Amino acid sequence: MTPTDAAYLGFALLFLLLAASMPVGFVMAVVGLIGFALVVSPPAAFSMATIELYSTFADYNLTTIPLFVLMGQVAFHTGISRGLFHAAYHWLGWLPGGMAMSTVGACTAFGAICGSGPATSATIASVALPEMRRYRYDMQLATGCVAAGGGIGMLIPPSIVFIVYAILTEQSIGKLFIAGIGPGILVALLFCLVIYVQCRMQPHYGPAGPGFTWRERFVSLRGVWETLLLFALVMGGMFAGYFTATEAAAIGAAGTLLIALGKRDLTWKKLGQCLNETIRTSCMVMTIVAGAIIFGKFLAVTQVPANLALWLSGLILPGWAIMTLIILFYLVGGCFLDALALDILTIPIFYPVVLALGYDLIWFGVMIVVVTMMGVITPPVGVCAYVVSGMARDVPLEKIFRGSLPFLGALVLAAVLITVFPQIVTFLPSLSK
Repeated sequence: MTPTDAAYLGFALLFLLLAASMPVGFVMAVVGLIGFALVVSPPAAFSMATIELYSTFADYNLTTIPLFVLMGQVAFHTGISRGLFHAAYHWLGWLPGGMAMSTVGACTAFGAICGSGPATSATIASVALPEMRRYRYDMQLATGCVAAGGGIGMLIPPSIVFIVYAILTEQSIGKLFIAGIGPGILVALLFCLVIYVQCRMQPHYGPAGPGFTWRERFVSLRGVWETLLLFALVMGGMFAGYFTATEAAAIGAAGTLLIALGKRDLTWKKLGQCLNETIRTSCMVMTIVAGAIIFGKFLAVTQVPANLALWLSGLILPGWAIMTLIILFYLVGGCFLDALALDILTIPIFYPVVLALGYDLIWFGVMIVVVTMMGVITPPVGVCAYVVSGMARDVPLEKIFRGSLPFLGALVLAAVLITVFPQIVTFLPSLSK
């Protein structure tokens, strides 16, 4: 069996096991181990797996994952999201669809201390959906904007996907975080524009709420000081070069705990829930990363990624055309695989291609997050849509997907703008130390 045949067989086995709903991390590890044994030798495969597993779990950079997850879990369980939605509604509620725009604004702000799309959707849905029901919002728009807004949590730093991408491609976690700020704000503004256009065309979708005085608006900002403080501390410190991404994660987690204790919202029961969810999520992510590294080593010895890079770079096509094909692959793949799993599975394949084409790897990391954001609100995977469905059990799932559909257009436009104007991504990282 040639190395190329082993690679094809490995991919076939991989997709077969994934279709059988096997855990992604274990599937990649097992297939990678078997494939490496076939191509090289069984002793070399076990030696490689032992070394890679130890080096992965001993990697200092990976400590950012449990720390940022803990930061988001404490924010989730101590009600920080209520203040974010309250403030956003005071500033945007008077517009047509203002409460839906407030939901997007709250998702964007909560994403700055969470880093997970599904967690952001679940948190904001618990606050926003009852309010939108009370003001007789169309539930297709209401659930759609919560599902789509949750995806912004993948783009606004700190993002778990960015951390994993940085580790796999040996890029700066801090620069990826900073690069996500501009695109995250762009996507949020485009989502608000989609809501405004829908509600202007069909006013019953999202009636305008009452107006508030300027004094009431500024008073409402009391509910966002915790988020602004944490975001400024974590991102400002990294941007200025005062501390690394790992140190920022520790400061962010400690700051969230101190704020929760100061507000007297953190009980022993809630702390236990936070720690339990942090351990479960962190172990899941780290297992996927370890599995992806073993699978990547198998692909490396088959030379398939290098050959693919050589073939693509040799095509009589401009670089942008090849990049478009890669982006379309992520767009389709995001409909069938979770964003984190898709990125981890494909980065070892496309990384050499992007490198050979001369594209900025920070820009590419942000681009694939924007594109895979589409997958969290499209069937059949659509994890954020499923989360919202669990929070609004009386709303059919297909209605939630229909409500998310207009936001796909906004994400496509965002991807086009980021491609045409890469400075949206690269400007802030170029200023950081």
